[in-house]
Amino acid sequence: MSVLVLTEPAANEPLVLIPGFMADARSFMPQLAKLGADRPVILLSPGLGDTLEKIAATIAPHLPPRFALVAHGLGGNIAIEILRKRPEAVTRVALIATDPLPETPQLAARQEALLVAAKTGHLQACMAQMLPLSALHEAPWRDEVMALVMDMAENLGPVQFRRHLRVLQRRPDQQKTLRKVHVPTMIIAGESDTLIPRRRAEFLAAMMPQGCLEIIREAGHLPQLEQPEAVTKVLETFLAGRLPTLMLR
Repeated sequence: MSVLVLTEPAANEPLVLIPGFMADARSFMPQLAKLGADRPVILLSPGLGDTLEKIAATIAPHLPPRFALVAHGLGGNIAIEILRKRPEAVTRVALIATDPLPETPQLAARQEALLVAAKTGHLQACMAQMLPLSALHEAPWRDEVMALVMDMAENLGPVQFRRHLRVLQRRPDQQKTLRKVHVPTMIIAGESDTLIPRRRAEFLAAMMPQGCLEIIREAGHLPQLEQPEAVTKVLETFLAGRLPTLMLR
């Protein structure tokens, strides 16, 4: 069992939000109003390069001296790279549906066909392979959430699809960085996520010195959209430092 004691955040501490694979600001839209009510929010795009190192280098000039991080999926991998490069700047971090392990060579090889398909007008079919309907919780709102996923992907287009996929394929093993992260950390996972299952989220939370795990019920790979009120409440409380003690369970 791991115990996380939250420190009080600085007043009006800036928050950096990083969406995930082929996602834009709308992937955090339910949280933006609440989280931005008493602090400045900086929304970053993952599509600024084809490796985590390039993206972090591009982002660096736009980051404040001290800030909290909230990120989803691919955005979580970028957040970890920021933690590696600027550990002194990050006051607390929340990672949603994030995999710290590298892509397997077998999966990366199978994904090469998607790059060609996306470029030739089959972006939605490619997205359906990267984020299948089964990765979301089976609920009445699942089709609505998936429609938003597809619309965000269409707006970003095949060029960004290639960049995002390359970042995923080339991401390094980030365990070493995470074991050195000594800031309050919240790992958020959907109980029905088939892409980043609960055991992977537990693994991630357990390796971090101040890691805490929150499982969101009736949610899959996009808990911030599938259960927006629950995720917003967890993040709002975590960022405010109002929980005296959290337990990894």
